Amino acid sequence: MDGSLHWPQVRRPTHPQIHPGRRRRWLFFALLILAMIGFGGRTWLSYYVDALWFGSLGYADVFWKTLRLQSMMFTGFVAVTFVILYGTFLALKQSREIDFSDGQTIFIGQQAVNLPVERSLRVVGLAASLVISVMTGAIMAAQWPTFALYWYAPHGGVTDPIFGRPLNFYLFTLPAWQLISGWLLGLTVITCVVAIFFILASGGARMLQGPRGGHTQLPWRGLSITFSFLLLVAAAQVYLGRFSLLFEDHTIFGGATYTDAHVMIPGLLVICAALVAGAVIAASNAVTAQRGRRLLAALIPAVICYVLLQVCAWYVTSFIVKPNELVREQPYITNNIKMTRQAYDLDRLTQREFPAETTVAAADPENNQATLQNIRLWDWRALQDTLRQIQEIRTYYDFPDIDIDRYEINGQLREVMLAARELNVEKLPESSRNWINEKLVYTHGYGITMNSVNGFTPEGLPTLLLSNMPVQSTVPGLNVSRPEIYFGELTNTDVYVKTRQQEFNYPQGETNSFTSYEGRGGIVLGGFLRRILIAIDRDDLGKLPFSDDVNSESRLLMRRNLVARVTALAPFLTYEPDPYLVLGEDGRLYWMMDAYTTSDSYPYSSHYRLGENSINYMRNSVKVVIDAYDGTTTFYVFANEDPIISAYRSLFPTLFKDAGEMPAQLRKHVRYPELLLQMQAQVYGLYHMTDPEVFYNREDLWTVASEVASDNGEQKTQTMQPNFVLMKLPGERSAEFVEILPFTPANRNNLIGWIAGRSDGTQYGTSVVYDFPKTKLVDGPLQIEARIDQNAQLSGQLTLWNQQGSHVRRGTLLVIPIGKALLYAEPIYLQAERSPMPELRLVVLALQDRLAYGPTFESAMSALFGASAPTLAASESATAPPGPSVPTPSKPDLDARIAEAAKDLADYQRLTAEGKLAEAGQKLEHLKRTLDEITSRSK
Repeated sequence: MDGSLHWPQVRRPTHPQIHPGRRRRWLFFALLILAMIGFGGRTWLSYYVDALWFGSLGYADVFWKTLRLQSMMFTGFVAVTFVILYGTFLALKQSREIDFSDGQTIFIGQQAVNLPVERSLRVVGLAASLVISVMTGAIMAAQWPTFALYWYAPHGGVTDPIFGRPLNFYLFTLPAWQLISGWLLGLTVITCVVAIFFILASGGARMLQGPRGGHTQLPWRGLSITFSFLLLVAAAQVYLGRFSLLFEDHTIFGGATYTDAHVMIPGLLVICAALVAGAVIAASNAVTAQRGRRLLAALIPAVICYVLLQVCAWYVTSFIVKPNELVREQPYITNNIKMTRQAYDLDRLTQREFPAETTVAAADPENNQATLQNIRLWDWRALQDTLRQIQEIRTYYDFPDIDIDRYEINGQLREVMLAARELNVEKLPESSRNWINEKLVYTHGYGITMNSVNGFTPEGLPTLLLSNMPVQSTVPGLNVSRPEIYFGELTNTDVYVKTRQQEFNYPQGETNSFTSYEGRGGIVLGGFLRRILIAIDRDDLGKLPFSDDVNSESRLLMRRNLVARVTALAPFLTYEPDPYLVLGEDGRLYWMMDAYTTSDSYPYSSHYRLGENSINYMRNSVKVVIDAYDGTTTFYVFANEDPIISAYRSLFPTLFKDAGEMPAQLRKHVRYPELLLQMQAQVYGLYHMTDPEVFYNREDLWTVASEVASDNGEQKTQTMQPNFVLMKLPGERSAEFVEILPFTPANRNNLIGWIAGRSDGTQYGTSVVYDFPKTKLVDGPLQIEARIDQNAQLSGQLTLWNQQGSHVRRGTLLVIPIGKALLYAEPIYLQAERSPMPELRLVVLALQDRLAYGPTFESAMSALFGASAPTLAASESATAPPGPSVPTPSKPDLDARIAEAAKDLADYQRLTAEGKLAEAGQKLEHLKRTLDEITSRSK
């Protein structure tokens, strides 16, 4: 022993070393997860609040089923897209591993440089595949209604005349197939681009290696396989494209033409076969001698077939169809007429002849009192301006719209106009614009106004049946028990109710009336954690969680705007932009909205614009009812024969109810939808011609009539909008609520027809068209307006009013069949420049050969149907007999007549200066008669 001490060696624990590449990989995934939480956290929070909101309305199953569908779509397409893209990338990269291995040495200026090519490519390929997959999944998830309709589609339906396919194939199956084929086409294009990249990169790598790289075969195998799949998908696209020929619009008609049926459809099948043959050629290039020229050769059959098809189509169109176009296209025009009328529900329309006679006796006023008593003299724009002056009460109230409906008043069905007094928080005084006032205090509008359509006070104001705050009624049995409006057209903000703060109800003298919400609508805020989550989602984190006024029983009312509310519940429907108000027999206020199912793939039907979309199928399938107090929203199905709504009912059975389940107090206020009548009138203007020859020549093209409207004192011509009237249709026994629109021949002003959409009883949803004799000239609205302007007394008075610090506003001109004649009615208002409140000053009534007017409807009626002369004087009795005619003067009295005329002129000028316009008009009329007598005597 050497005597030295030997200490025992202690082994230090060794830790497994983490490879730097693996550490970077884990760091990448950690950052990815954090990014998903950061960017997706708000989305998940939004889903949580939406689930609470759907649940508060009783539609939780609708939310969760929609979410499941979207999740399935997203997850499925992300997974499949990623597998295809990344799998293709790895396969292509693996085939040229020698060109892209890590540590690859290249020589730059005789210096060796090592590049981590393989690792970099793998990261880029993985990231690109993930990004593309997520984007694809999001896009396809947004198309969930298309796939849902495919899964839940009903069977059967009419078949198209070309392919013999049932209707459900075009409405449900074909759109889903087109989405899938479009997705596959995008994937195959991307994989081809990746294959081309590897070819270029492989060649570039050998160039960088210089002479040491040697000669290596380019990787044509990968491109050959991907290109083969691209041609197969293109063949599927062409195959499906054959069906799209049935949706194309042409100059004369829509759908497949003679050339399409005899050349294009068979020719596209040949192109499909050529593309499949090209795919086989491209695939063979992957197993034989790989050459790029063979890939080009794979395209040649399809290109040749395409060129030949275009040449054949041009030849058939130019030399077979065009010289005998009507004969060749007649069967296809017939298909277009039939299918278009079905698509827009025009086959439920009936046509009737209307004589349009001109005599007073033909109007038969005695048997049409229900129509005459309900002629609407209040233009909705004029009424809206008037109500804003006399019924807003406070600046923060507004009347956003005027609705027209029918109610039983004193035992008689009468047409009335309603307006909701909504609260607009944007109009609150600046000093009151704080969180407590906007969210807790000023939470709702209050009450409605109701007036008869032709009721006026002596001052030219509306005769109100319901008015003021609290709501006052002048009609027994017509009462509002729940006047608060928490959900409406202006309720665009969230509010919190059932808080410790009292809610402002309505102004009452020097004090205000307050209330507390008693409904069951809204989301219960609950505990502090839920309140925090809701506050984050609603961007109210700074106030809501810390407010002492909010407790666990408080409720959040969100999506209070009617359109936003129904769109969130059923985004797959198209909604009427103008809801209308209904006062129920229970005294509660309800909103009604019309909802539509539409499509752009109805075979052989022509396309028309609906908003920003082009459609060729439309049904008013659903009526939506929203309680103005608690927000309860119910969807009632009124078109069980519609296949689209049938599919959605199978998908969401709890969302929809049968029309028969609508309460009777609401069913009596259902009306023919405006948007549908406008669309049907536009389509009917062309497609009332059911004879192919007449249709081809456009011999009887109709358009919706135009009228003169007043806009800030200026007159402009515009297309007439649908008008609701309570009237007895010609040939019917009782009055009913209908929606009307007149037609004129294209580029002419005389009337040719008139359409009415019916709303009551068993006739609901049907429409009738009255055809006027083509051998008789019937005045249209613009011609009646011209007759008003050409009337000496009327034009003089209107000119006078427009020059005395005021301007004339013309109301809507109604054209109403009455008896066997047409009655035209137009109210004329006077509005001072300094006052936004128009007042009725004249009512103009006309038959074909007779024009009458008066300061009231009664006086105008007396002048039109009685013995009274038309007058502008407001002081005259509505039923007074005509004033004594001025006797013809003898020669000695001529000087006296001239003096009388001079006095009338002086009085006219004086009264005009004093603003006494009615009396001035009376003097002007007397002056005119005196001058006529003087002129007659002088002759």
